Amino acid sequence: MNQTELPLVRALPAEFSLEEAFVRLATLPGCLWFDSAARAPRSERNADGATDLGRYSFLTADPVETMEATVGQSDPWLKLDNWYRRLPRDVDSSLPPFQGGIAGLWGYEAATWLESIGVAKCDDLPTPAISLGLYDWTIAMDHQLNRAWIISQGIGSLQTELPSAAERLRRAGERAEQVQRWLAGDPPTPDERLRNLDQSVPMCDPRVFASQHPTSLKSVRSNFTSQQYRAAIDAIVESIRRGDSFQVNLAQRLLVEASLSSPDLYLRLRRHNPAPFGAYYGGGEFQVLSSSPEGFLQLRGRHVETRPIKGTVPRTGDPKTDETLAAQLLASEKDRAENVMIVDLLRNDLSRACTDDSVNVSKLWGLERYQYVQHLVSVVEGELAEGQTVTDLLRVCFPGGSVTGAPKIEAMKTIARLEPNPRGPYCGSIGYISCGGNADFNILIRTITATGGYWQIPVGGGITARSNAEQEEAETWAKAEGMLRAILENPNARNE
Repeated sequence: MNQTELPLVRALPAEFSLEEAFVRLATLPGCLWFDSAARAPRSERNADGATDLGRYSFLTADPVETMEATVGQSDPWLKLDNWYRRLPRDVDSSLPPFQGGIAGLWGYEAATWLESIGVAKCDDLPTPAISLGLYDWTIAMDHQLNRAWIISQGIGSLQTELPSAAERLRRAGERAEQVQRWLAGDPPTPDERLRNLDQSVPMCDPRVFASQHPTSLKSVRSNFTSQQYRAAIDAIVESIRRGDSFQVNLAQRLLVEASLSSPDLYLRLRRHNPAPFGAYYGGGEFQVLSSSPEGFLQLRGRHVETRPIKGTVPRTGDPKTDETLAAQLLASEKDRAENVMIVDLLRNDLSRACTDDSVNVSKLWGLERYQYVQHLVSVVEGELAEGQTVTDLLRVCFPGGSVTGAPKIEAMKTIARLEPNPRGPYCGSIGYISCGGNADFNILIRTITATGGYWQIPVGGGITARSNAEQEEAETWAKAEGMLRAILENPNARNE
């Protein structure tokens, strides 16, 4: 192929399977799959059935440069700004929006460099607060067209000036050929940091685990007892009535001993609980597996969109019961008020980076149905102001208000005080900033973090003055169902 423009693009055959490609590439360092395992809910589709929600998936690995930071180290957001400003702007506008660039994990505690919010005391299974890679190639899939491409940028380290266009084309060609060899069956060199389960050593104090209480599923433990979780909810309700805040998101962390590889578990997860913002990230000694239904930030040109979720009822499998539950959700004053609080918070966040008159609510209280739950979802949009960049936008909005509460800073201080363990990836984001400037970030809910021989499964919900502790606790278990089904499908999981 004698292409003379960047990025270099190679079409993949019609029978190409992203799932099969993931199986081949999962052992590579930094394997990253932005996985639209579910298309948009019907309510999101245009008259012709088309939508960008869930339309694209991307698979990449083996970044040419990495960035990792834990809480207490020097500010990684400054390095992110520098990376972004040095990214090439080459883009093919006819192709899907991620065409190589910066991608990876912004964990919940990445906010500690942005605000003084405190951190939970017991970090028994630590993961980096930020773990990013500079990806010089990606496999892009357009599910609407059922077409896929290798897109290769030919970039190296951003510590030096970009090479000439001719040198980049040469590098891009070599890289694309390497990816094609991997896909054809030439086994890649695995990430040496990935360890077999029988070699895993828990990175925690066993006394912490001794104090944890079994749930009704004997293989699943929580960092709260039921009584403790409900007492924490009651404490939040009392603080709201005192005027400390309007809403606080509270999560319990479920824990299961790992019993198979993270890539294998992710394939199960996407089968049991498919979602439009799913993701897999291989961070070396930890992996993040997410079936998230929630988009955090999307940037196309200067147009910004965020899609907060607030309000949840289960799906039972019985259509009449599900319709009744959906009607109750749509009529719920508590859930509608909770959703509006977060919409207002996000309007305020977006206004700090968008033009004054551009921020608007294009959808309020839309109903979306997923495998095990139904949600109220709103959409807030805006136009990025002149002089503002995607990294500026991310700074003022991170983490998403739907997983903190309002006011955001006070809610995050309450979370750090009441939740026993840091959230890690949970309620942070997996996302990308593409060459050319497009960006997408999800909210890491319905997410499993694998590290130290364990699977962490945090689940939570927004607490307001009208919250009922028993109902709020039950909601967390409804949210966990798809993840627990994927885990407990394993015959070795101890659930007797």
